Amino acid sequence: MKCHLLGGLLSQLDAGAGQVYGVTTNDDIFRLEEDSWEHISGKLIHVSVGEVGVWGTNANNEIFKRQNGVWVLVSGRAKQVDAGGNGIVVVVNAADEVFCLNKDQTYSTDTALSFHKLDGLLIYYSCGLYGCWGVNRNNDIFCRLDVTPENCVGSAWKSVSGKMVMLEVGSDGSVFAINTIGNVFKREGISVSHPAGDAWVMLNIPGPFKSLSYDDGVLWLVNQDDNVFKCEDEQSCNSCQNNCQYCQKPLYHL
Repeated sequence: MKCHLLGGLLSQLDAGAGQVYGVTTNDDIFRLEEDSWEHISGKLIHVSVGEVGVWGTNANNEIFKRQNGVWVLVSGRAKQVDAGGNGIVVVVNAADEVFCLNKDQTYSTDTALSFHKLDGLLIYYSCGLYGCWGVNRNNDIFCRLDVTPENCVGSAWKSVSGKMVMLEVGSDGSVFAINTIGNVFKREGISVSHPAGDAWVMLNIPGPFKSLSYDDGVLWLVNQDDNVFKCEDEQSCNSCQNNCQYCQKPLYHL
């Protein structure tokens, strides 16, 4: 991957459906247009964008969905929301409880939504093509099995090795994560028949980082100083030039 620094400072960002949204430490909201950030009205502490639109939560843990260019308050409470999951939306509330919406609810214009509660406690939860992933307060990692657009609850948790503070699942099923010291990892071996994958591979991108998202071949990163980086896949080893020891690893550029 080639990474380059973008202008602007964000505390958290999310990419999906070809769009990128982010929020600042002052809860201001921005959307990426070309290579510049456009300010969006409103205040959020966490934002997510995907197939089912743009969702967010504010400092009061209220949940909003963007409809016709306006933030619409919906039922429920959450500190984190994820809208990237194959037609479903998932949230984590202040008590670390986990809830989800089936596809028929996420596309509805109703503001009274019927969230389904999952067993277990997490601090972060994200979904994609092959299922959902989360981490708890002990930084333990879990994969939720048998999640579908019609059954967002799924069937059971599968424990996954490693310790992470947050992770994001791309719309294509890719899973990227950040560990306790801010290093970035990718989960290898994920498939429809093997949704938990095989192993974590650390990416050779200097951090430390605190937020990430992946969409359409691009990895987006926010470091501890709120700087934003855009990392794109290398097309061939020729682009590594004289650094061929990195041909099978992400290559970092500024």
